[in-house]
Amino acid sequence: MSDTRRAAGDPELTTYRDVQLSPDFSELRRRFRRFVFPMTGLFLVWYFVYVLLADYAHGFMSHKVGGNITVALLFGLGQFVSTFAITLLYVRWADKSFDPEAEKLRDLIEGDHR
Repeated sequence: MSDTRRAAGDPELTTYRDVQLSPDFSELRRRFRRFVFPMTGLFLVWYFVYVLLADYAHGFMSHKVGGNITVALLFGLGQFVSTFAITLLYVRWADKSFDPEAEKLRDLIEGDHR
């Protein structure tokens, strides 16, 4: 962006910068990170444990639990279940405690045009 627009006090830049530096936005970003980063870390650990077990623990992963159902199959299905569970948790968390605050901040910035 040119210094001319910055010096002229471009309203979009000023609004964005003001929002970015505001305590409300910082708090919203902090709350988002406090939910998303641990969930992402937890899922990645779970995923890499599955991959490492599949590669290095053939005996354990090929153990039959019942019929043709193996531990590896259960772990693999668990990957899908955990993905849906994390998504469900995120949607519930966002609907309850994140989106209302983000909506208030957006309305403050843009004005309520509904």
